[in-house]
Amino acid sequence: MAEVETQTRPGGETAAKAAPYVRPDVRAFLDFLNSAGAAPMSSQTPEMARLGVLQLGSVAERAPLVLPVIRDLAAPGPAGDIALRLYDMRAAREPGPAIVFFHGGGFVIGNLDTHHAFCTEIASALDLPVIAVDYRLAPEHPFPAAPDDCEAAARWIATSPNAIGRTITGLIPMGDSAGGNLAIVVTQALGDDPATVPVVMQVPLYPLTDDKADHVSTQVFAEGYLLNADSMGWFGKCYAAPLKDPRAYPLYHDHAGTPPTVLVTAGLDPIRDNGRVYGAELVLAGVDVTFLELSGTIHGFAQLRKVIPSAQDDILSIFAAMKRQLEHI
Repeated sequence: MAEVETQTRPGGETAAKAAPYVRPDVRAFLDFLNSAGAAPMSSQTPEMARLGVLQLGSVAERAPLVLPVIRDLAAPGPAGDIALRLYDMRAAREPGPAIVFFHGGGFVIGNLDTHHAFCTEIASALDLPVIAVDYRLAPEHPFPAAPDDCEAAARWIATSPNAIGRTITGLIPMGDSAGGNLAIVVTQALGDDPATVPVVMQVPLYPLTDDKADHVSTQVFAEGYLLNADSMGWFGKCYAAPLKDPRAYPLYHDHAGTPPTVLVTAGLDPIRDNGRVYGAELVLAGVDVTFLELSGTIHGFAQLRKVIPSAQDDILSIFAAMKRQLEHI
């Protein structure tokens, strides 16, 4: 049975409102987190925030899988080399598609190590090469440094079989949160100016897609659900992207020609409705969309699989949806 909250309307009238469903393991994690009294992200330096995310991952994320291939690479970028990391279940393979992974973190935090365990899971479950991209971070490198690096890395991956040791026939941009935003932005950029190999699918997980502050989810889940209003405001200030710019907010790009999409949102996420409105635009444009809204869980669940065990089932559902789409490629 759902919990019930009460709200007092003007004049003293009381109305009942069902509280959002929260899974038991998510509730336990949030209770611990909210009682810890951590300093607001806006009061920290970027270096402190980045260290904090690494420390959280060391206790909250499952151990990485052991793979035959985990190898660091570098791609030329607009401001120097871009660090990459290749994951593969096979030492050698026939030509085929590859996943290009962009980590989340509000364009300010995160790196190859924060998402290392998740990338090993993707490579193992999908039996595809995964190349993770370590793009430049704000505020040291504000918009458009991140999309510039991610697009440059994707184009290099599409044209560098000797360096990668694999012949790639199609790209699958994938990422979480800010990385989900970048996956969409890269897909759109490569659609506008096609790469050597096509984008055959995109997989944005709980992505930021627009600059609107009035989504219902932004109001309802502003506090107490890990990602909060303070952090979102700080991320936005650091990233310093112009409003309505489609390379920052891909909802404002034309969606015709978007490749098949697996789109994921979290039910308790303040940017949940960013994913919902983006998915609606794809449907209206006639795109083949698999939309998964995972109820009772929070933003960032893919890196919290030790403290939120149910998140492992969530990522398996995502991988199953990706496999179904891959059958038609």
